[in-house]
Amino acid sequence: MTWLFVLSLTCVTFFNRYLFLEPKTQIWLPFFVTRMLKYAAPCLMISICVPLIFFENGQPKFMLQNSYLYGAIFTLFITLFSKKLLLSILLSLGFFMV
Repeated sequence: MTWLFVLSLTCVTFFNRYLFLEPKTQIWLPFFVTRMLKYAAPCLMISICVPLIFFENGQPKFMLQNSYLYGAIFTLFITLFSKKLLLSILLSLGFFMV
């Protein structure tokens, strides 16, 4: 990557976040857009995690020897039951390391 490319991506990311996070900037989005944005983070996490959990080198992983799958299932249950982000992260990392 060239430095120009990295700097341009940095600027795009900064200004996109700045517009939505700066309280003085008033941006009113339609209701359907705000409703759709609630699904952006889960969709991003799924698109990152699913290939890591279920595929290796473009081939499906064997389920019984898949430590990523066990870690994902444990994380899902811990997150659903505790509803605490930091606790879920720490317990999930501990489970995966064991």
